[in-house]
Amino acid sequence: MAMEITQYLLAAQSADARVRTEAESNLRQFQEQNLPAFLLSLSVELANSEKPIESRRLAGIVLKNSLDAKDAVTKERLAQQWMSVDIAFKSQIKEMLLLTLASSVREARHTSAQVLAKVASIDIPRKQWPELIAYLLNNMTKGDSSADLKQSTLETLGYVCEEISHHDLGQDEVNSILTAVVQGMNLAENSPEVRLAATKALYNALEFAETNFQNEMERTYIMKMVCETALSKEVEIRQAAFECLASIASTYYDVLEAYMQALFELTSNAVKGDVEAVALQAIEFWSSICDEEIELQEYESADTGDSGHPHSRFIEKSLSYLVPMLLETLLKQEEDVDQDDSIWNISMAGGTCLGLVARTVGDAILPLVMPFVEANIAQPDWRCQEAATLAFGSILEGPTVEKLSVLVHSGLDFLLRLLKDGNNHVKDTTAWTIGRIFEYLHSPAGGFSVISSDNLPKVVEVLLESIKDAPNVAAKVCWAIYKLAEGYEDAGRHSSLFTPYIHRIIESLLFAASRTDVDDSRLRSAAYESLNEVVRCSNIKETSQIVRELLPVILQKLSQTLELQIVSSDDKEKQADLQASLCGVLQVIIQKVSSADDLETRSIILTQADQIMFLFLNVFACRSSTVHEEAMLAIGALAHATGSEFGKYLPDFYKYLEMGLQNFEEYQVCSITVGVVGDVVRALNDKVLPYCDGIMQLLLANLSSEALDRSVKPPIFSVFSDIALSIEENFEKYVPYAVPMMQRAAELCAQMDPNDDELMEYGNQLKCSIFEAYSGILQGFKNSKSEVMLPYAPHLWQFIELVLREQHRDVQLTKALAAVMGDLADVLGTNTKALFGDLKACANFLGECLGSDDDDLKKTATWTQDRIRSILVS
Repeated sequence: MAMEITQYLLAAQSADARVRTEAESNLRQFQEQNLPAFLLSLSVELANSEKPIESRRLAGIVLKNSLDAKDAVTKERLAQQWMSVDIAFKSQIKEMLLLTLASSVREARHTSAQVLAKVASIDIPRKQWPELIAYLLNNMTKGDSSADLKQSTLETLGYVCEEISHHDLGQDEVNSILTAVVQGMNLAENSPEVRLAATKALYNALEFAETNFQNEMERTYIMKMVCETALSKEVEIRQAAFECLASIASTYYDVLEAYMQALFELTSNAVKGDVEAVALQAIEFWSSICDEEIELQEYESADTGDSGHPHSRFIEKSLSYLVPMLLETLLKQEEDVDQDDSIWNISMAGGTCLGLVARTVGDAILPLVMPFVEANIAQPDWRCQEAATLAFGSILEGPTVEKLSVLVHSGLDFLLRLLKDGNNHVKDTTAWTIGRIFEYLHSPAGGFSVISSDNLPKVVEVLLESIKDAPNVAAKVCWAIYKLAEGYEDAGRHSSLFTPYIHRIIESLLFAASRTDVDDSRLRSAAYESLNEVVRCSNIKETSQIVRELLPVILQKLSQTLELQIVSSDDKEKQADLQASLCGVLQVIIQKVSSADDLETRSIILTQADQIMFLFLNVFACRSSTVHEEAMLAIGALAHATGSEFGKYLPDFYKYLEMGLQNFEEYQVCSITVGVVGDVVRALNDKVLPYCDGIMQLLLANLSSEALDRSVKPPIFSVFSDIALSIEENFEKYVPYAVPMMQRAAELCAQMDPNDDELMEYGNQLKCSIFEAYSGILQGFKNSKSEVMLPYAPHLWQFIELVLREQHRDVQLTKALAAVMGDLADVLGTNTKALFGDLKACANFLGECLGSDDDDLKKTATWTQDRIRSILVS
């Protein structure tokens, strides 16, 4: 039975914190003590037209939040909670929600539509509400339905389609939904509100319409209605129609040939003459076409056979019309808009689409774009200069290096001069374009670069001067320096060309990160990210002294953050961002120095390790998940660098490891901590033994928990391998707990839906980590007590056979599979002879590995082949 809760809902919105807290507590208590009555009371409140809109609004929000959550674990828990509610209560709640669709209050109808969709997302896949779709469709066909009811019904249908899978409905239901939706778009019969709801509903229903789009007559009718709707006089309706067209371009590319001429005219007119919101969606249509054709070309170049779709080459066919239309958009900049990468306008959309066109057609775009660049880049009007620079920067991915190099060699000097231009927009775009040049045309390791000993001095000089410019320009310059440094990674002797400039570049980046004339977090982050890349890509043999001098500077800056006066949440956030950036720099320095061949260079870290660890431990005291992630990663690098010496830090650090492993809410922190456990274990080997009981207990608890995000679980199995290899026979006491967990995870892999791409990707990670765990445990027992693993060998072999039968394995999984087969033979010897009875499957698999281009995989397969052969002949 429903209870009167209006006063609690209103009090929960009070300006008085005490009143608000008490009301929230009362509502929470009601929810915990009697969930069915609580949900029913909320639905009654929402449906009651005599109640205040404020209480109805909150009732709807609380009801929705009681059914759904962003977090997958919470979402599943709420679904199970709803499933446990008595059917009589559920029927009353559904009845109230459906009645609310006819409310005269727009907000109540809208909220009810959202809640109905959340209920449908739980009930329809479980076949618990088969009558819902028919009920909603009846609202659209009965003669006395008001425009309000039709609008809210269409909105509900749209939300339901958004929430459920197309597998959940029969084709008859899909046909009826599409008929109702397309009829709702009809100009002659419906109000603008109904037509808008219908068009948005169609957008969400398109995924369900595959069968209908394969039928020419039905497809043509749908396309006709969408195109007519795209010409409506209401902006919102036109925008929604073009959103449908962009989605159709992605979903039904293979059947668009007959409509492309009309679609080009429609989108072209919108781009040239409609309001920006509509023009943006018209450009998105062409971006979607590009995405499809790029993917088709990747299939063709990979020679993987038939992609299943024809490649109609729409972009190539419309190139001479499409490119001029996009170039025109680049001249529509907004002068008074801040240079913020998050702002999306027509010139940015045009530039992005132009870049996708370049990737689609390659060199063919150059004759169409370069005349525009040449005609505009020297114009006095900043709009022309900026558009020309944006056009050139946008087309640098796609055309061949040979064609682009000629253009860049002749134009780089001019771009460097533009970087000193008076207009902020021009400098911002020019810095971005120079960064793009470095990204695509500067690869000494790959044998080509537009940067040489002749032009590098000037390039560096201009960049370091421009790093003092306005924050938006300086941030783009930092990114350009990042890309310049990245080009010298693994470049051998070519990296020596960059070495003389590294000291000045580092000084300039530190200056940019600490500028007092501006307080810009994006510039600070960009400067530190660029600094990381400069250090990471430098030749450590030539830059060890520079890095030696940089380390105390960064340590001092990190120390200073601990003394910052924190009086507001902004101060706290600024401190956290700064600490995270500095921990990131320290991680890169530690990794770079510890990779050096000579002991003297490696000693840079060893002599400073105490101070570094002291600061990291202090940083953990400033509670922030961002900082904890970066500090954890840096500590992992320090453990690797210091080896067994890291043991002296573990007594103080262990509590933070525990906290990280128990941090389910911020699961990225938990995941990183799992990785750091592996780093620490590998560094300490058997010296980690006193901590293993605690670590294993936490890892096993994490694997058992449904509250922990599933992505953290594969790394945990991989860490079992590290622990077993480090403590060897001492791992025996954990086997009865760890291996059954691995077996259950293997059985879960066998039950995964092969049609769910996201699930299969996770499945590959899980299988790989299970094999890694078995390999580590087996090898850990190799020198003593190998018999411990004998009882588990048959189950492992069943899992191996399962994965052997799979068609689509990535390289990592294939490598782990080959390795575990070898480990099984190597450690358990002739005891496994019976398991390797089906030699044909093994031989075929190892033959496939030996034919791979991956040297590591071939090496592993050769070793495994020898191990198996040795037990079969003995």
